[in-house]
Amino acid sequence: MSHNSFGHLFRVTTFGESHGPALGCIVDGCPPNIPLTADEIQAFLDKRRPGQSRFTTQRQEPDQVKILSGVFEDDRTGGPVTTGAPIMLMIENVDQRSKDYAEIRDKFRPGHADLTYQAKYGVRDYRGGGRSSARETAARVAAGAVARKIIPGVTIRGALVQMGPHKIDRTNWDWGQVDHNPFFTPDAKAAKFFEDYLDGVRKSGSSIGAVIEVTASGVPSGWGAPLYGKLDQDLASAMMSINAVKGVEIGAGFASAELSGEDNADEIRMRRGKPEFLSNNAGGILGGISTGQDVVVRFAVKPTSSILTPKRSISAQGEDVDVMTKGRHDPCVGIRAVPVGEAMMAIVLADHFLRHRGQVG
Repeated sequence: MSHNSFGHLFRVTTFGESHGPALGCIVDGCPPNIPLTADEIQAFLDKRRPGQSRFTTQRQEPDQVKILSGVFEDDRTGGPVTTGAPIMLMIENVDQRSKDYAEIRDKFRPGHADLTYQAKYGVRDYRGGGRSSARETAARVAAGAVARKIIPGVTIRGALVQMGPHKIDRTNWDWGQVDHNPFFTPDAKAAKFFEDYLDGVRKSGSSIGAVIEVTASGVPSGWGAPLYGKLDQDLASAMMSINAVKGVEIGAGFASAELSGEDNADEIRMRRGKPEFLSNNAGGILGGISTGQDVVVRFAVKPTSSILTPKRSISAQGEDVDVMTKGRHDPCVGIRAVPVGEAMMAIVLADHFLRHRGQVG
C-alpha cells in the first residue's frame, strides 16, 4: 500500500492499523534544535482521545505517545531538542475488541471502505477498518504537534460549526467556549442543544455528520506558490485526506458562487503603513499565496458508517446480505475531527513555511 506520506520539506508518513499493536508516524524534515517533549505532543493527543464523553466511542485508549528517534538531550542542549533526523512517534493500541467485527468479516459495510479496499488489494482488515479507520488520525495529531513547534507566532484553532442540519449562531462565537464543552463548539447555546440532539442519535444506534472550521491566525503574507504549490490547494488536499471527510472549502467557499463581484472582493486600505483587508471571503489566500489575514478552512465530515441499523449490502461471496455493525463507534465522528483538522493545518503551514524560507530566504 503506497501513498502513506504527506508534505514536501516537512513530510509525514503514518503507519499502523485500528486493531494492530500500535500506530504512529515518522516526521521527516523537522529543523534541528527545536525543543520538543512527549508531554507537548500528548496535550494535543488528549484532545482527540476517545472515551472522554458519552458522545464519542467508548474505546478506552490512553493514546500515550513515545518519541523513538530524532530527539536528543544532554547537558549542552538544556532539554530535549530535535536533531534534524527523522522523528518517530509511536502510540500503542491497548483496547482493541476485534471480536466485535467477527460477524462482518465477509460482509461489506455500506458507506465504508470495505468494498474498495477489497477490490484494490484483494485483502482487507475488517477489524475496525484497518487503515481506513479514524484511529489512524491519532498519528496525524502527533505529527501536527511537531509542526506547531516550527511555526511560532501562528495560532491554530478549530471548532465544530454544524451538526447535521443544525448550524451554530455565529454572533455567539466565543473561542473560550471550545474547550468547555464536549463538541468543541464556540457557541455555548448550540452546545446545549447538541447534547439532546446527539443523545437522540446515539440512543437510536444511528450517526450524524458535521462541519468543522479551522482558523490559523498570524500567518504572514507570502506563503504558498503558484500554480501547483498553492497554499489552499495543499490545505484542501490535507483536509480531504482525513478519513470520512467529503467536502472542503476555503473562506466563503461554495457560498462565494452566490456573491456578486462587488460583494466577494476583499477591499484593501492602508492602515498604519500596512495593507488591511476589509473582509476575508478569500480565507486568507489569494492566487495560492497567503495574504496575512486569518487562513480559514471548513470541511464536511460524513456520518459514521458503522451503525446499528441494518443496511442492505453484499458479501465477499457475492450474496445479498443485511449488515449491522456492533462495537463502539462515534455517533458523530466530526467531534474528534476538530483536533485532526488543526493538526493538518499545522502540517501544511510548517511545510509551506520551510518551502518559503528555502526559496526566498
